[in-house]
Amino acid sequence: MVLWVILLCALVSSLLGGLYVLGAFRRQRPSEPPLHKGTIPWLGYLLEFQKDSSEFLKRMQRKHGDVFTVLIGGCYFTFVMDPFCFGTIVKESRSKLDFRTNATQLVLRVFGYKPTEATHSVVHASSTKHLTGDGLTVLVQATMESFRKLLLFSLSSGEKRVWQEENLFHFCYNIVFRAGYLALYGTEPPRGNKEKAEEQDRLHSNQLFQEFRKYDRLFPRLAFALLPPKDKREAERLKRHFWNMLSVKKVWQKDNISGWLSDQDHLLAENGVPEYMRDRFMFMLLWASQGNTGPTAFWLLLYLLKHPEALQAVRDEVDKVLRESGQEVKVGNPAVTVTRDMLNQTPLLDSALEETLRLVAAPLLVRAVLEDTCLRTSSGTEFTLRKGDRVALFPHISVQMNPEIHEEPQEFKYDRFVNPDGTRKDFYRNGKKLKFVNMPWGAGVSICPGRFFATAEMKLFVFLMLSHFELELVNEEEEIPAIDISRWGFGTMQPVHDIWFRYRPRF
Repeated sequence: MVLWVILLCALVSSLLGGLYVLGAFRRQRPSEPPLHKGTIPWLGYLLEFQKDSSEFLKRMQRKHGDVFTVLIGGCYFTFVMDPFCFGTIVKESRSKLDFRTNATQLVLRVFGYKPTEATHSVVHASSTKHLTGDGLTVLVQATMESFRKLLLFSLSSGEKRVWQEENLFHFCYNIVFRAGYLALYGTEPPRGNKEKAEEQDRLHSNQLFQEFRKYDRLFPRLAFALLPPKDKREAERLKRHFWNMLSVKKVWQKDNISGWLSDQDHLLAENGVPEYMRDRFMFMLLWASQGNTGPTAFWLLLYLLKHPEALQAVRDEVDKVLRESGQEVKVGNPAVTVTRDMLNQTPLLDSALEETLRLVAAPLLVRAVLEDTCLRTSSGTEFTLRKGDRVALFPHISVQMNPEIHEEPQEFKYDRFVNPDGTRKDFYRNGKKLKFVNMPWGAGVSICPGRFFATAEMKLFVFLMLSHFELELVNEEEEIPAIDISRWGFGTMQPVHDIWFRYRPRF
């Protein structure tokens, strides 16, 4: 009899524990945001959120207002859609709202890298040193050399001005990815034959890009742990491939490795991170630095090609900067050299790039709630964020496509962010000035440390394309393609169908 009582108690305890894990007992407390758990235990709204995050959040916002809590894959997420709350959230101390918890889980799942306590400080210190100031100047110069090797090397061969047709997305992603990779991860040692070494760089970087695209296509479902078995096996194969190709042993055999990369590897080694984990760190850095720049460059060029007045205005600005630097693109002249100083003299290109990011960049910014925290909205309402939950921002809806902040938000306006005198424009909502009007890089302590290099890389590519080539769409009537909604929350969106363009040397 006693045994049966013990077994019954164990069964009841297991059942209650299971129900607790599935969220059956979760109730909205006084002062907490509206709560929705969905109809599927534990999963909640995971499938709906993964399918189309933007539409899901819009629907919830219409129903519940600017703050609401939903169950997604076993975690409760409180979404805050009020842009005037963003500053409070991104500046809150890590003892209350911690961005590392969610990031640690994600990078372990998608890159196999387990961050140590030293990882964040290593990345921050190295990025400050090499991705800003003089370090950024050196890196821009290396990237210029990479573009010369990949994009401009054929211009000196005396080829006739014939049109070449390419898939615009593949072209932009391929060239920008490879240029950034060579600038960061180093180049083939010449060993007495520079031309052969450069050809090896072109071949190797292209092969790496092809494998990277395979992984990139799997990335969204891998991040949500929704890959079917066959794709999961492929993802694991690709991980092992990149751990091998980007291993510290192979990287250190290259010439011209960036200080950003070498410093981080040295510091991680000094902090006791084993070599196999540093190989995985190298893979994480590749995706972090190159996963969004090529797609963004695609959208920027496409928007310019679809808006002739914008294309002409930015091209005139580029040509003006070239003339003032004493350089000219013409037959017989070498390809131009674009410096960081020259890239700092392009307010219209800056605005066009920021406008592109406003339209297509959609990161999801998440913090883990480590203790009950009070959140006050712009209307004066106070909510309590519960310990153990997540708080999330989705700026694409809240600010970037908000018609109360950006007039005609669906339209591309290349000069939206710049005043006639070249200064940055301010934005308001309900008469109150906003600090956060475009957040492609995140914000606060988790803001992307590589944003200045990424911006320079994309601007440099477009600068060279506009200065050296005539560009046009194969089908000028073709509409801007829709975006791949499965990638909501992972940075820059990608198109659902191909766009073809043609290009040829300007002179």
